[in-house]
Amino acid sequence: MRIARFTTGEDPQYGVVTGELDEFGQPDEDAVVVALAGDPLYVGMKLLDQEHKLADVRLLAPVLPRSKVVGIGRNYAAHAAEMGNDVPTEPLMFLKPNTSVVGPGDPIFYPPQTSDLHFEGELAVVIGRICRDVPPEQATDVIHGYTIANDVTARDLQKGDVQFTRAKGFDSFCPLGPWVETDLDPQHFADGVRVQTFLNGDLKQDGSTADLIFDVPTLVSYVSSVMTLLPGDVILTGTPEGVGPMEVGDEVEVSIAGLGTLTNKVAQR
Repeated sequence: MRIARFTTGEDPQYGVVTGELDEFGQPDEDAVVVALAGDPLYVGMKLLDQEHKLADVRLLAPVLPRSKVVGIGRNYAAHAAEMGNDVPTEPLMFLKPNTSVVGPGDPIFYPPQTSDLHFEGELAVVIGRICRDVPPEQATDVIHGYTIANDVTARDLQKGDVQFTRAKGFDSFCPLGPWVETDLDPQHFADGVRVQTFLNGDLKQDGSTADLIFDVPTLVSYVSSVMTLLPGDVILTGTPEGVGPMEVGDEVEVSIAGLGTLTNKVAQR
């Protein structure tokens, strides 16, 4: 089930998106969104007798983290190598503020403090209930679903600051979307799910969650052993190799098999 957050020009609503995805992760022209009676994380799945053509609505970030976005660094060996880093022996966590979250089609703002802004396409986990100290084998019990993320990073600030807060925390540095898929379970696919990033139509990243150093259950367990996770919190699972710079005017598309495509353009802040 694809759960979207959208607007028709009035207050944001939640809804269920119907229709098939094409080979590029785009829904068919007959896709509709059936409205829900509020945030399903809090009021459950209550369908309303109200639907809109998907083409007639504006999709928003499908989830608004109430407290945090937890990033995981260097979770693909090839990406760690391309950045000149060793593979971590345990998940490398950092936080992105919830103010960094934007939705599909929203601009990624290029701040004046950096001159080396990078894309990082990733699979994102959306937490569905309050949890702490979750055993890996019970991780699926606390996962609401999955969405697509772009962990935008000011690479020069990251290298200069050593820690990641400023480099990854600017407003608009965490595009999420286009919806939350509740039925996807990447653990059930031997080859994982494919994660691709395109810059102005050119393929830059082409990886698979099968290559994650720490898989999703391990990440949920590890993060929840440190901090309580709340409904709507997001865990970014790491990015494959191929990260690189983007400039004002560039368009970035992150596509994940079974999830669709998240598209954003870069604009001057």
